[in-house]
Amino acid sequence: MTTKILGYRRENDRIGIRNHVLLLPLDAVSYPICRAVTNIVAGTTFITHPYGRMQFGADLDLHFRTLIGTGCNPNVAAVIVVGIEPNWTKKIADGIAKTGKPVSYYWSDENGDLKTIERAARKAAEYVHYATALEKVEADLKELVIGYKCGESDTTSGLASNPAAGVVCDRLIKMGSTVMFGETPEITGAEHILVKHFATKELGEQFLKIHKDYLDLIFSKGEDLLGSQPNQGNIAGGISTIEEKALGNVQKLGKSPIVGILDTCEEPAGPGLYFMNTSSAAADLVTAMAAAGAAMTVFTTGKGNNVGNPITPVVKICANPKICKLVPENLDVDVSGVMSRELTLEQAGDKIMDCIVKTARGRYTATEVLKHDEFALTRLYPSS
Repeated sequence: MTTKILGYRRENDRIGIRNHVLLLPLDAVSYPICRAVTNIVAGTTFITHPYGRMQFGADLDLHFRTLIGTGCNPNVAAVIVVGIEPNWTKKIADGIAKTGKPVSYYWSDENGDLKTIERAARKAAEYVHYATALEKVEADLKELVIGYKCGESDTTSGLASNPAAGVVCDRLIKMGSTVMFGETPEITGAEHILVKHFATKELGEQFLKIHKDYLDLIFSKGEDLLGSQPNQGNIAGGISTIEEKALGNVQKLGKSPIVGILDTCEEPAGPGLYFMNTSSAAADLVTAMAAAGAAMTVFTTGKGNNVGNPITPVVKICANPKICKLVPENLDVDVSGVMSRELTLEQAGDKIMDCIVKTARGRYTATEVLKHDEFALTRLYPSS
């Protein structure tokens, strides 16, 4: 099976498999300007989010890190940052500019919406001409950073789709790829198993502390995981406890050693398998991994989760024969044959790998075809 892909070699030598000209709002009230520009200039993409004002401390740092990382993603060819005032807007643009890609910034304070739209639209037209003149080059799959996620899990997730994804994870790591996963609270009940996968004892101890701190935060609010982990979809799919869900979850990581631990949206230092400290929410984690450089997300689902991302294709994999029949438009890889023993895990892995390569050569995923472009910033605490 070929591992040759077609992508765009960026100024910092990273390979992207999409070629977005991105309108990036710093704050909630700037996205209408970004939307207006995309209505005027073909070939542009914008995101929406409700934050960016009155944040402070670590929460503000994470906000900046997410937006800068999103603009730095290799699937983005050029970026226009839009904010209310110039200082924070420039901070985002300066962070993205370190990649060498074209980036500009505009602000509405004392300029108003219409003048800002005009300025941003003129620059966007210039960037679209630049981006569409870029030519794809051949590269190897191992050059991509890939995110791993599972969502709306059921019994088929732990029995088939996650183990098949684990086969693929091991193949990717063996060839020299970079893979990230997260979902800190959803590992509860399997942390004693996952800790054995860390490359060093020190990393394992660090992971256990991060996991304990996350649970302590939940318990400090007088709550536990019941009702949210497992969620109603998981329960309907036959998962009765968080421990059952976790034991299925970790199957998607295969047997490769975990070589590093990342903060939310932190970029991996090099090839290998990494744990990122995140929530289990699908849109939040896919957004965080894209901000950390993931050019693609591999996403297993039992009940048919349809979350996508504005800049990163999400490959959806399912082993539930009922869901594969009912909602094929939301899925990319049907591995339900594992459940009926018509497919081995290795054969299911072949199907997933084939889809990954095709996606990295330009094939649209189900989330892209259906225009699922969810973008969810992680918040640490309330605004001031």
